[in-house]
Amino acid sequence: MKLFLTKEVADLHTQAESGRLRRTLGPTSLILLGIGAIVGAGLFSLTGITAAENAGPAVVLSFVVAAIGCAFAGMCYSEFASLIPISGSAYTYAYATLGEFVAWIIGWDLVLEYAVGAATVSVSWSRYVVSFFHDLGFNLPARFVLGPWDTATLADGSQVTGYINLPAVFVIVCLSLLLMRGMRESATVNAVVVTIKLAIILAFIGVGYFYIDTAHYQPFIPENTGTFGEFGWSGIMRGAGVIFFAYIGFDAVSTAAQEARDPKRNMPIGIIGSLAICTVLYIAFSLVLTGMVDYHAMRGDPAPVATAIDITPYHWLHILVKIGIICGFTSVMLVLLFGQSRVFFAMAEDGLLPHLFSDVHPVWHTPWRSNLTFMIFVSLFSGFVPISKLGHMTSIGTLLAFILVCGGVWVLRRTRPDLPRAYRTPFVPLVPILGILVCLAMMLSLDIDTWIRLFVWLALGMVIYVGYSHRNSLRRHAANGTTRPPRRGTALKT
Repeated sequence: MKLFLTKEVADLHTQAESGRLRRTLGPTSLILLGIGAIVGAGLFSLTGITAAENAGPAVVLSFVVAAIGCAFAGMCYSEFASLIPISGSAYTYAYATLGEFVAWIIGWDLVLEYAVGAATVSVSWSRYVVSFFHDLGFNLPARFVLGPWDTATLADGSQVTGYINLPAVFVIVCLSLLLMRGMRESATVNAVVVTIKLAIILAFIGVGYFYIDTAHYQPFIPENTGTFGEFGWSGIMRGAGVIFFAYIGFDAVSTAAQEARDPKRNMPIGIIGSLAICTVLYIAFSLVLTGMVDYHAMRGDPAPVATAIDITPYHWLHILVKIGIICGFTSVMLVLLFGQSRVFFAMAEDGLLPHLFSDVHPVWHTPWRSNLTFMIFVSLFSGFVPISKLGHMTSIGTLLAFILVCGGVWVLRRTRPDLPRAYRTPFVPLVPILGILVCLAMMLSLDIDTWIRLFVWLALGMVIYVGYSHRNSLRRHAANGTTRPPRRGTALKT
């Protein structure tokens, strides 16, 4: 079995210029796409949880450590995105450098990050929407806002079991239909939503700054309890691994390379620009939150941001924060569903998945069958399956992708130093090595159950690869000089 066949960069350039996907995204749209994916409700929830359980006020340093790992990976992503301006993100980069087998692992890994992540976020979106309507005096039927494995206690003390989480299904269907309609329309909606949520986050930071109690910063790095991950420097590292979930998303910008105008220039701007803006926001937000509320008081508090707002006389911030969270969830789902369809589009063009995933609508110029398939798949998970534990796998899956992208830049610099690169990762191999080490350290700080679930997921992917993908790989058939039935939309020369 030829597991490590690579794709030629020249073939990838031919594929990128096929014109099957419409190039409509400029640098501002790409930055907003990245911010839309990165800034979600994780900022509002994970900051308090990590401060209370792992790092105390030094959760700020956890954000910095996670940002450093992302910066190394972001520079590597930027080099690849400018060099290989095609849909597929880390999957395509791995195919060009490390071979088909590693590419499949990454592609399957991205299914975990994007599809399961979107389903998980949709359930949380549903809860906030239900709460928001409750604040306005409208109570949605409990049985139709919960999955069949979820229960809720009503005002009279009785408990009910859900039938289907209809709001979660509704938002997945609406966003998928929007993505089918076109990237320009989707980017416009994303820009509006991102603007709203950034304004609300800045309002919280601006108001909260005047209610900081500096005594809450003492000690800034609480002494370790004797258990790894509970405060001290190990707590900061464990916190970085957990809070890394809040940074997930900038890699989704690279999936838009085939729909970007002047990708060699604009892709690095979109990736690094969105990451830099979000890092500044996260550091400012965590400093204000831990300054307003003592980190001990955040333990077990499901809404530490609401507790912080109660310190101020501006209770209208409660409503604004809920709107900001809902907007945050909406843009995250939009970008995750977008990224997933583009990864599957790239994998289908290579023959590793059925050709329906690479079908492009003749008018909308979007891989609509891929969007439609994931609309059905993700909405079923959203409506019926308790997926909270699967959501924990997203961080470790993304870290694995980052490690392989960093390694891929190093490999391609050694094997093809002659290739013209519009953006060059500085200090190679130092930056890729540091990216690998920082991301690996965060992976190792995660709990064993998360690792077990990752291995189970990858084992399932190996079954699919051996049973279908390897036998149908266009690259393998080209290398063997064999033929197979024509596939619609492929640009690989055989």
